[in-house]
Amino acid sequence: MSVRLIATATILSAATWMSFTDRAEASEWGCEVLLCASSSNPAWRGVPACHPPMYRLISAMKGWAFSWPTCPEAGTGKPGHQAYDECPAGWGAGSSNQDHGGGQGDICLQVRNTCAAGFGRRDGCEQTVTMPRPLREDPYYFDIRDDAGNFTRHWFNLRR
Repeated sequence: MSVRLIATATILSAATWMSFTDRAEASEWGCEVLLCASSSNPAWRGVPACHPPMYRLISAMKGWAFSWPTCPEAGTGKPGHQAYDECPAGWGAGSSNQDHGGGQGDICLQVRNTCAAGFGRRDGCEQTVTMPRPLREDPYYFDIRDDAGNFTRHWFNLRR
């Protein structure tokens, strides 16, 4: 065998091993993130063993090439994200920027009848009232399937 062929084979096998090692490490980290994020009582901040993987995640999210670490063994993939909580009862979700294709659902709105009693809903008697839509305390979530095939949603946040 030539020296070049042996060198090429060595580089390829090392690259394959490193790629496998990187994937295994990423999978392990993804599973740590999943376990910590799904911790609810206490949340991950109250579990000292969760600080290293979660702090690593928070730091990695600042990078331009960030890719969420996943846990293929759990079948969950990347988490979902819903910034806004539900509007209070009697209010509907709306957008403060509908004219510009916003549709973010960032406000709660309610249509109120301002006519005097007995006049019903005449033209000009309706007033739309808005308020900022509440933000979720825990905006990220994982949907985790149990053995029966049912999903349980685990909400979490990434504040330190």
